[in-house]
Amino acid sequence: MTAEVGKQAPDFTLPITTGETKSLSDYKGQHIVLYFYPKDNTPGCTTEACDFRDLTTPLKDQGAVVLGVSPDSIKKHQNFTEKYSLPFPLFADEEAKAAEAYGVWQLKKNFGKEYMGIVRSTFIIDKDFNLVKEWRKVSVKEHANEVLAFLKELNEA
Repeated sequence: MTAEVGKQAPDFTLPITTGETKSLSDYKGQHIVLYFYPKDNTPGCTTEACDFRDLTTPLKDQGAVVLGVSPDSIKKHQNFTEKYSLPFPLFADEEAKAAEAYGVWQLKKNFGKEYMGIVRSTFIIDKDFNLVKEWRKVSVKEHANEVLAFLKELNEA
């Protein structure tokens, strides 16, 4: 099953920062801001995580939980979370299963080298577990604010 707006969100089960294993569907019943990012402690990924951190209260006020996913290990996620006081869980998708289900595990090019990696993307899943919005190839600047604005519109509809 691949992620498609208007359909049920693909579920997955992975370890999270607390050391427990959680399924995406464990968060059903609230809006889910599911964001995929390439790597902990890199400039763009740090900015994005901190922007979501800084909007935690307004996002919660919109009935949303933020969940991050990258191929980094739990240990790296725990260090990243601690360093930047991230108040939301990060999933360790070391085999890129969730990234593949959402179509964000893609061939990338950097300095002439080709490799597989995550294309920064965000998905909004509604309370009924339907995928209602996607941003692919996200530009970090102002992205968290765009997500918040979309959730406000969703709740007013």
